[in-house]
Amino acid sequence: MSELKPGDLLLIGGSCSVQFAGDRALRLRLVSVDPRPTYHGWVWLVGYVLNDKGVAVDKREVYVQRAGVRTLRAAPAPGGQRTVRP
Repeated sequence: MSELKPGDLLLIGGSCSVQFAGDRALRLRLVSVDPRPTYHGWVWLVGYVLNDKGVAVDKREVYVQRAGVRTLRAAPAPGGQRTVRP
């Protein structure tokens, strides 16, 4: 299981918690993972909920089973090449 990083785009669905089952699933752009201990296998995540167009519509803090979180798109690696225009 890969480590979650700020900037990752995650799918939070029913496998994370029953409260996100079906049409209550959400796409979350991760801001942070709370480092405090929780029940084994669970984690607090903070991020922005994205709509169908990829626009942030709400900031949420969710408590989910880590094993159920799906990474839709990983955050770009730090220090990646960038094009600088004069």
